[in-house]
Amino acid sequence: MIIRQIIMIVVLWLIVIIGQAQKLPAYQIFNQKGKPTSYAKMLRTLAKADVVLFGELHNNPICHWLELQLLRDLHQEYDSLVLALEMFEADNQLVLDEYLLGTIQEKHLLNEAKVWNNYATDYQPLIEFVKANDIPVVASNIPRRYANLVYRQGLSALDSLTDEAKQWIAPLPITVDMQLASYQEMLTMMGGSSHGSNTGEAENLVHAQAVKDATMAHFVLQQLPRPILHINGSYHSQDKEGIAWYLRQAQPDLVIMNIHSVEQAEIDKLSEENQTDADFTIGIPSDMTKTY
Repeated sequence: MIIRQIIMIVVLWLIVIIGQAQKLPAYQIFNQKGKPTSYAKMLRTLAKADVVLFGELHNNPICHWLELQLLRDLHQEYDSLVLALEMFEADNQLVLDEYLLGTIQEKHLLNEAKVWNNYATDYQPLIEFVKANDIPVVASNIPRRYANLVYRQGLSALDSLTDEAKQWIAPLPITVDMQLASYQEMLTMMGGSSHGSNTGEAENLVHAQAVKDATMAHFVLQQLPRPILHINGSYHSQDKEGIAWYLRQAQPDLVIMNIHSVEQAEIDKLSEENQTDADFTIGIPSDMTKTY
């Protein structure tokens, strides 16, 4: 009898060990200290924020799936949640609103709102959820033609725009702190490329990035005091710079929390190079299937 019990214990132990060895987690959440944590703990913490910046990898399906889960859960936490998206440009707000209200069909949204190529797989689920639940959506990004104008001619080129055009941009003049680590990294990258030896061109690239950050922050601020979930590329909120920096300049006491997304070969622990000043980091296997 004792031998049988010992055999059963050994068998159960082997089953557990084999089961753990075969686990293939699709992601791992890490807290601000780089320690593994759970989605439930992350949700409880994010629910205390005024603004949540979800920094995604644009072609990563895990990011998009988690965004939808977080949107659903924060909607349960708040009575007046607002969703804001880098993926829609500010001058497309009317078209977006008309679709959410049911005034126009989806084909008109797709034809007229400059939706991204991965809209159907990655952002349509978010839009359909907010449409079904009457959640406001903010098209927060600067029209790309104006960001391109800054890249080609510098920030001062925005002064020549009409008042009508300026309503889709953060108020001018836009301050750019070139000492921010993320902007310094861009300068370094440009300086190391064959086309980046031109200092003016490199600075214009940073300014084009900054005017996007400033504009997204501007349209987020307009939604306060309602809690806001903003979806953006990870670079726009990395180390709580970019959008977060502009939010703090306007309202220093604002509770801003950010999620940063990274890819690693192994996700049991956060690699040293991926440890940033993020409230939460989503570690995703580097061989995860991409949406494009």
